[in-house]
Amino acid sequence: MLNRKPAIEFGIIGLGRFGTALASSLAEAGKEIMVLDSNESKIKQIRNFTDNAFVVGELTRESLEEAGIQNCGTVIVCIGEKIDVSILTTLNVINMGVPRVIAKAISQEQGKVLEKIGAEVIYPEHDMAIRLAKRLVASRVMDYIVLNNDISITELKLTSKVAGQTVRQVDLRKRFKLNIIAIETSELATTDITPELKLREDDVIVVVGKTEDIRRFEDHLLN
Repeated sequence: MLNRKPAIEFGIIGLGRFGTALASSLAEAGKEIMVLDSNESKIKQIRNFTDNAFVVGELTRESLEEAGIQNCGTVIVCIGEKIDVSILTTLNVINMGVPRVIAKAISQEQGKVLEKIGAEVIYPEHDMAIRLAKRLVASRVMDYIVLNNDISITELKLTSKVAGQTVRQVDLRKRFKLNIIAIETSELATTDITPELKLREDDVIVVVGKTEDIRRFEDHLLN
C-alpha cells in the first residue's frame, strides 16, 4: 500500500479541526510531519503542507505500520470523539514503540484510560476555554501599539507573580526577550529603569518586543 518513510519528527492521526490546525502549524514552523486520516478530501488539503499525508481507511496496527507511523518521534492521536477508535489507535501506536504518544481526550474518563495505557493526554477544548477565560477576566494588557506584524509596544499591569522582585531578578530580556522602556507606579512614571528597581503588584510597565514574547510574559503573569 504505502512505503515506509524515514524518521519524521511528528505524526498526526486524525484531521478534525484540532488535527488540521496542529498539522498546519507544525508544518509552517518548519517541522517535518506525517498525517493520516480516512477522509481523502482532508488529506488532499493537508498536502499543501506535507507530502507525507496518507488516506488510511481503518486504523489497524497493520495499516499504521504500512503507512510508517512507527518512524515518527512523536505521534499525536487527534480522534477524541470516537472513543473506542481513539483508545485502540493510541494503544497500537504505543505498542509499535513510538517514543512519545500524545492523545486528545474529550472527557476525564477517556483521558484516564489513555493515561493508563501510557499516553500523554491533552484536553484541547477544555484547556483553551480556561485560557480564554483567564484572559477575559484577568488580562493585564492595558494598551498596545503594533510597530509591524511582529513587534509591539505594550503596557502590562504586573501581578503578585513578580511582586517584590527587582528588574534584574525578573530578567525579561533573557527570559522573554523583552525590554522595559518605562514604568508607572502609584508615585511616579519613569524611563530610568535600573537593574535594582523593585517591582510591585499593579505597577504598569511598558515593554517592547515580539508580540508572541509579550503574550508569553502575560501568560507567566497570570499562571
